[in-house]
Amino acid sequence: MSQYVTRLGRRSPATTSRLRLPHRRPRRVAMLSVHTSPLHQPGTGDAGGMNVYIVELAQRLADLGIEVEVFTRATTAALPPAVQLTPGVLVRHVDAGPYEGLAKEDLPAQLCAFTHGVMQAWAGHRPGYYDLVHSHYWLSGHVGWLAAQRWGVPLVHAMHTMAKVKNANLAEGDTPEPAARVIGEMQIVAAADRLIANTSEEADELVRHYAADPGKVAVVHPGVNLERFRPADGRAAARARLGLPQDALIPLFAGRIQPLKAPDVLLRAVAVLLDERPELRSRIVVPVVGGPSGSGLAKPEGLQKLAARLGISDVVRFRPPVRQDELADWFRAASVLVMPSYSESFGLVAIEAQAVGTPVLAAAVGGLPVAVRDGHTGFLVEGHDPAAYARVLRDFADDPQLCARMGEAAARHAGSFGWDAAASATAGVYTEAMQAHRRRARAHHG
Repeated sequence: MSQYVTRLGRRSPATTSRLRLPHRRPRRVAMLSVHTSPLHQPGTGDAGGMNVYIVELAQRLADLGIEVEVFTRATTAALPPAVQLTPGVLVRHVDAGPYEGLAKEDLPAQLCAFTHGVMQAWAGHRPGYYDLVHSHYWLSGHVGWLAAQRWGVPLVHAMHTMAKVKNANLAEGDTPEPAARVIGEMQIVAAADRLIANTSEEADELVRHYAADPGKVAVVHPGVNLERFRPADGRAAARARLGLPQDALIPLFAGRIQPLKAPDVLLRAVAVLLDERPELRSRIVVPVVGGPSGSGLAKPEGLQKLAARLGISDVVRFRPPVRQDELADWFRAASVLVMPSYSESFGLVAIEAQAVGTPVLAAAVGGLPVAVRDGHTGFLVEGHDPAAYARVLRDFADDPQLCARMGEAAARHAGSFGWDAAASATAGVYTEAMQAHRRRARAHHG
């Protein structure tokens, strides 16, 4: 080895440059997000954590010198074909189907039109313009599969959610993911050069349920914007800004309102708590911040009707989705964020809430055991029995200092989940994918 290093040191600058070339990062990445735009408001429709993920990741990749072009389906004629999100990040709107009224379930029929739009954009550039394709969610994966093959570049794919996992953890009465999605995901897993998983558990699920090659799976934890989500001026100030009582117990739900996210479990838990402790009614406020999404659109007023049936409408406050800055204030104001989800690939809002100093009460599913340190930064509950959640809420009601103690630990824990680290790790995955792609190309032609 020492002889090799010595010989390498005597090579000419030009030769050294060629030797380093296979290890370089991509210059420009085509990022695909068919069904939801990074410009959409998270918390409503199909916009959620994935939107935040793409925006934050793309911006941090640009900071590392990797240009990102995000292709997404146009949902309004008001936006121009291309919008610069930040320097180094361009969002391209692709015409594929009607602008409005198209459900996510109908999008597979528009993948041909979307792919055509992506190819049109590529045709206007010189060969080799994009170095890599990074697709998000299975719909984008199918477009990325074709684009990567056509351009002769590697495909990196992030599942975000998986049909087999969701179907194994359905809420009562929820709609299973169709077989066509399962087949599509299997195809993408086989085709991708690299798969990015949010947690080790998700990586294991890819191998177990989809026969993914373990050597192609990389674990990269999502990050949190630590400049936006921070304790700032504290809980009292946030409550004053939002018009919330200073001495109240405030269990918060923030996210898309659909059976998968199980906001009904929080409402049922509050009803159980108030049945046991009716004196708490005068000092409990339950904000639900978000809009109907996915299968929740079938009964958009279902949660309000449930609150009425449970007799807790007087303590529940429904609020529409809010911008990230205001969302951070809701997290600061809360006593605890409640996430009773049936499935979460990671649970980005759990880290965001902890980053501002608020503990989390969550179901022990998916990536939430990674996002929440049980007993230190919050509590994890097995299953979805409202009584189990009510018991934890009672602990917060009986110990006013519990929120502050756990909140300090939560902020420290969340501090290790910055987006800079996530972007650096993702860039490393890109480099590995490019190296592997070149080796296969040489073997094929050699």
